[in-house]
Amino acid sequence: MPVFRIRSLTLLLTVALSSGTALAAPAAKPGASKPASPGDYWATPHSVTTQGQVTVGGKRIRYTADAATLILRDKKGKPTGEMFYVAYFKKGGDPSHRPIAFLYNGGPGGSSAPLHIGAFGPMRVVTESHTHTPPAPYRLVANPYSLLDVSDLVFVDAMGTGFSRILGKDDGGAGTPKGFYGVDPDAKAFAQFISQFLSRYGRWNSPKYLIGESYGTTRSAAVANVLEQNDNIDLNGIVLLSTILNFDTSIDSASLNPGINLPYALALPTYAAVAWYHKLLPQRPPGLHPWLDQVQAWAMGPYLQALNEGSTLSQSRKQSIAAQMARYTGLPESYILKADLRVVGPQFEQELLLPRDETTGRLDARFSGPTMDPLAEYAEYDPQIAAIGSAYTSALNDYIRTTLHFGGDHHYEFLSLSINSQWSFLHTPPGQSSPTYTSTNVLPDLAAAMTVNPDLKVLVNCGYFDLATPYYAAEYQMQQLPMAAKLQKNIEYRFYHTGHMIYVAPQALPQLHHNIAQFIRASSGGTPAGG
Repeated sequence: MPVFRIRSLTLLLTVALSSGTALAAPAAKPGASKPASPGDYWATPHSVTTQGQVTVGGKRIRYTADAATLILRDKKGKPTGEMFYVAYFKKGGDPSHRPIAFLYNGGPGGSSAPLHIGAFGPMRVVTESHTHTPPAPYRLVANPYSLLDVSDLVFVDAMGTGFSRILGKDDGGAGTPKGFYGVDPDAKAFAQFISQFLSRYGRWNSPKYLIGESYGTTRSAAVANVLEQNDNIDLNGIVLLSTILNFDTSIDSASLNPGINLPYALALPTYAAVAWYHKLLPQRPPGLHPWLDQVQAWAMGPYLQALNEGSTLSQSRKQSIAAQMARYTGLPESYILKADLRVVGPQFEQELLLPRDETTGRLDARFSGPTMDPLAEYAEYDPQIAAIGSAYTSALNDYIRTTLHFGGDHHYEFLSLSINSQWSFLHTPPGQSSPTYTSTNVLPDLAAAMTVNPDLKVLVNCGYFDLATPYYAAEYQMQQLPMAAKLQKNIEYRFYHTGHMIYVAPQALPQLHHNIAQFIRASSGGTPAGG
């Protein structure tokens, strides 16, 4: 199977931190050291509460942390699965008014570990900013940019990831993979989790937020609509990190969808930004701006026009477009012509630094690593995943067990390719009774949620060097939301000189924290951050 086909199955894996690939039965119950029998799943909720403190913005915040599971049920009341979460509550806060945020990563099949241990939890693992992090021991430090200063935080692991497990017949439940592994069932599961959580902790009157990364942004759009339409829950805000809502815009496998040329135009500004970063442009501007605005205009104008002409494009015009594309992207003009002006992400990652015998990262193209096969057409691994994956895996496993005292010998599933291969991307949009798209598109879901709740605010965060979810594609998608134009004022954009995992860059994390904290303060109804 060609690499780009494999990659299309693993689209938007925020970070491949897999410490195992199978969805095995737990080896032990939480806190236990004695191995359990293969069928000994956690059929009842479990919870361990610990205490901690962290200093954010010069102020010490004391908190309690609940590492726990919550049982999901079907309409007949039968258990279908248990979702694992870690919830942090500021001590002294008013639980009926203090904001609460639900955070998760993507995949599909990815746990919430990156946002938890890399970005917004009270502890974070230290990794290199754009080079390979040396092997263990790794450093876990107090996080001065945790969002606990403005909100209580609930890091939720999607079903089949982390310690979240389906409860099937062997466990006295009615759960099945089909009931969770898809755009719509996943959204319903998260909506049910949120509703139950609000009841369990008495947080119905709290300002509520969704913070999702990568496929987690897709999830947020769908969950927001389910909460709004089915549960009458108005959200205060949604924070999107590295956004994709319409998969037709993905550059990962655009060549599998001939006749749809938009992904190439939307990705070209990111190609240009990456070439600028690696100093491969024949005439390199001193900064990305306003140069990127020029690239965007050319990509959506002459370049997209040329692609849309298809076989009628004259050879002279094709040559001219290839020459300009080479000046913007740093790719050889001959390579661009050979690719028929259409270069997908995996090809760009393989080709850009090939003269240096290097491959660029997909999630963050600032990273690079030795080329695995210089004769290959597509990049065969992601240097950023290779650079930080071990650090995240080790730090999270150690932290959960030694600090949160949860899990015992149970396997924590960072990333499951098995889930990804079973995932149904079919989606039934609002107002329809059956799936109408062959490619996932949740723009109607977010538009519906923002229409029914016109006070819903959205913060879009993008990295210029993200080849997985290009920044300009995210901006384009948000501008296509099928809703009243006046609701566009509820959307804010923030851009960073980093990649997919914005928080990996030390200079970006403070900026990201400031932007999200400001967003929550402004949209939480005037509730004091410490309330």
